[in-house]
Amino acid sequence: MSDIDVSLVKSWLLNLQNSICSALEKEDGQAHFVEDCWQRPEGGSGLTRVISNGAVFEKGGVNFSHVFGESMPASATAGRPELAGRRFEAMGVSLVMHPSNPHVPTSHANVRFFIARKEGAPDVWWFGGGLDLTPYFGYDEDCIHWHQTAKDSCQEFGAEVYPKYKQWCDEYFYIKHRKEARGIGGLFFDDLYSEGFAKSFALTQSIGEAYLQAYLPIINKRKNTEYSIQQKDFQLHRRGRYVEFNLVYDRGTLFGLQSNGRTESILMSLPPEVKWSYDYQVADNSDESKLLNYYLVSRDWV
Repeated sequence: MSDIDVSLVKSWLLNLQNSICSALEKEDGQAHFVEDCWQRPEGGSGLTRVISNGAVFEKGGVNFSHVFGESMPASATAGRPELAGRRFEAMGVSLVMHPSNPHVPTSHANVRFFIARKEGAPDVWWFGGGLDLTPYFGYDEDCIHWHQTAKDSCQEFGAEVYPKYKQWCDEYFYIKHRKEARGIGGLFFDDLYSEGFAKSFALTQSIGEAYLQAYLPIINKRKNTEYSIQQKDFQLHRRGRYVEFNLVYDRGTLFGLQSNGRTESILMSLPPEVKWSYDYQVADNSDESKLLNYYLVSRDWV
């Protein structure tokens, strides 16, 4: 275990948080991230950064956390009974950005590192994370750019990595009770350790650092697009799907709540305004229906 450098991972995560916040503030041009440092009674701390009511971002957050616990929560031990009862150390950066303009997609990314320890047994460690995009009105060129950037971030680690993590993302960000995808996907990975610490960390870094390359050009291209009241209404209803997924299925949300994490930071991912209307339907052959029937269907974009 001597090759594992926890301090190196933590330093990179904090630098990643700084670089992402700086770039997003610059892109917004009006609002700034507000910082909230917090301590966890059970052990650990975090730095939550939230932006709101900006020229581009209605609400967004970029969170860093480094927490400790005496036993792994159920959300982290599902399918891995060897982790039950182990002490854990977890750190990561997680972000969600909700733009005001419905032509600018919501984006999400996270990268994380876990170590689970037990007396008399070897430590168990792994990386996880990914990035995904949730458009409200689809543009082929945006989808292609997002996935091409995701693919490029995996390329030097093997041709099989992108298709594997893309499929995992498509399967993970699926709202089962709605029988629909949350967005157009991207990358999702977990339990990354088999290649050794250095290579696993390098792949995690490459994916984390691809987020800005993937998202900024889309923001810049769409942030000044005019939109109607009807299009804003559709965005608010689609945000409801985002909330449903995060509260019902998302592992990160469940892990945070089950490990007695800081609720305000965990639920930072929820949008500020959402709509649910009974039996909400969209018109046939509309841009709204195209999102559902074309863009939210798993496909190879690159």
